[in-house]
Amino acid sequence: MAKNYDDLSRKIVKYVGGEGNVVSVIHCATRLRFKVKSDEKVDKSNLEQLSGVITVLNSGGQIQVVIGSHVADVYDALFQNTGLKQEGGAAEEENGEKKGLLNTFMDTVSGVFAPVLGAMSGAGMLKALLILLTTIGVLNADMGTYKILYAAADGVFTFIPFFLAFTAAKKFKANEFVAVGIAAALLYPAMTAAYSAGEAITFLKIPVVLVSYTSSVIPIIVAVYALSKLEKGLKKIVPTVCKTFLTPMLSLIIMVPATYLVIGPVADTIGKLLASGYTSMVALNPVIAGGILGLIWPAAVIFGVHWGFVPIVMNNIAEYGRDTLFTITGPNNMAQAGAALGVFLKTKNKELKEIAGPAALSAVLAGITEPAIYGVTLRFKKPFFIGAVFSGIAGAIVAAAGTGTPALIGTSILTLPGYIGVGFVGFLIACAIAYFGAAIVTYLFGYSDDMLVKGNTAKTEKTEEIKKTKAVKDETMQVPVDGAVIPLAEVKDEAFACGVLGRGTAVIPSNGTVCAPCDGIVTVMYPTGHAVGIRSSAGAEVLIHIGMDTVTLEGRGFNVKVKEGQVVRAGDVLVEADLELIRGAGLDTTTPVIVTNTDDYVKIIQEKSGVAKQGDALMNCIAK
Repeated sequence: MAKNYDDLSRKIVKYVGGEGNVVSVIHCATRLRFKVKSDEKVDKSNLEQLSGVITVLNSGGQIQVVIGSHVADVYDALFQNTGLKQEGGAAEEENGEKKGLLNTFMDTVSGVFAPVLGAMSGAGMLKALLILLTTIGVLNADMGTYKILYAAADGVFTFIPFFLAFTAAKKFKANEFVAVGIAAALLYPAMTAAYSAGEAITFLKIPVVLVSYTSSVIPIIVAVYALSKLEKGLKKIVPTVCKTFLTPMLSLIIMVPATYLVIGPVADTIGKLLASGYTSMVALNPVIAGGILGLIWPAAVIFGVHWGFVPIVMNNIAEYGRDTLFTITGPNNMAQAGAALGVFLKTKNKELKEIAGPAALSAVLAGITEPAIYGVTLRFKKPFFIGAVFSGIAGAIVAAAGTGTPALIGTSILTLPGYIGVGFVGFLIACAIAYFGAAIVTYLFGYSDDMLVKGNTAKTEKTEEIKKTKAVKDETMQVPVDGAVIPLAEVKDEAFACGVLGRGTAVIPSNGTVCAPCDGIVTVMYPTGHAVGIRSSAGAEVLIHIGMDTVTLEGRGFNVKVKEGQVVRAGDVLVEADLELIRGAGLDTTTPVIVTNTDDYVKIIQEKSGVAKQGDALMNCIAK
């Protein structure tokens, strides 16, 4: 059954600053990419806390909300549940902020290529499947079945200028259909035939330098950018009564010859220089070049700039019929998958296993590494760097083997047939070393459950006792704050009242000094200060939520006294809350105290009701 992303999509838009702050939003394989008017309006802390969000980055001039493999579903939900339009959010306005050359480049590349990546990846996977089927003899190139399926796979890459014309027009705010018309002119059969025959042609007696525009990317993007500027000028001078046909006509009359005469040859030369420059670098010393590329690639991924290399990859395919750049960096997926696997095998923590296992599987089967990186390896640092080292080793091997692929595909077990050809054995060896090497080294040296206790490097006896707790024991929780104790069912919030988050009780506080109800370790301390989680020395997982909807205060009125990983004793002050400020904001101060691992207990009995003092017995937790 499909998961409902309605609530998540609404909250994402809310925390990126609302619909009015969104200029545009697109998505790539794993993340939503928002272009916003003001970064200051983005609530990064609350975005990262949303269930379904892996992490949030401000990179490449975008707010990148990393979702994982369900990003397309969340993207669709954005437009179904908010006022955003797929052309962008609010009208784009100049705000005087300069994004910088790199950010502008990344924003442009992602805006043009990200919408097409799904089609390119699917076509690449189909090419990989056809290579496998022809290798094992199921199909051959003369069969009609093969020809039709190959047309489906190769058609996307052959006619990629059509796709990029449309997405570039949306990005540059040009007429999409005129842009596609320019692409059609570049790929017109008579013109491609003239190029193939080496025919010399002129335009108004000016010699035309014919180049191949099939599978090309730079010429059409530059041409559409020029079109967007031309259209703005034409709209100022063309009479309103004939704008509908005259502006497109003049655009085609001007832009198609301009592309054939100037833009195409210049852009084609730039593309060839990029491709030859990259291949020359690798040819100079493939081992060193491949090692460096593989080593730095994980950093490119975490900053979200890895798709910025797509133009080079597409130029490599157009110029040489194959690409080696994404091939060299491909084993990084296996390295990060292996590092996540090492954490999964080593940890005894159930929650971490539930994160690391699927993340490792997603990376190795689908090539989606963000859950492994942000959820596991980067979180503990050592596994991430171990993965990066093995990515570098594998990159050196792949570069030395000369492995390449004729399509843009990600690296995973399912896409390995796409690399069949020169250097295929070397590629398999590199992937195996990256995967198993990172897993073994991470298991032996890169992770221990000590890392789960953040911010508490001193290994006290109390810390060790709590960490070694496996089974829960009977325990009495104390009242965390002076006030009136009420049954959980009376809390004016359905999620708490119905017990779906766990059983417990609640306090209507008379002062704002919220204390630990038990001995334990602070497992969660929200940056906003409105909630704190503690794992007790007897195994209870306790959540104290100060007030209802107080996360909306964004930390105002909360003075946090502890941090994640800190050992606390019953009665230690956790947070000092300004109750007057909370009430003044129209919010309820009722503070639920719940045991989230309720299923580990036979009964949770409320011991106190009515007026109580901090330190009184609040509830008894009876273990199974």
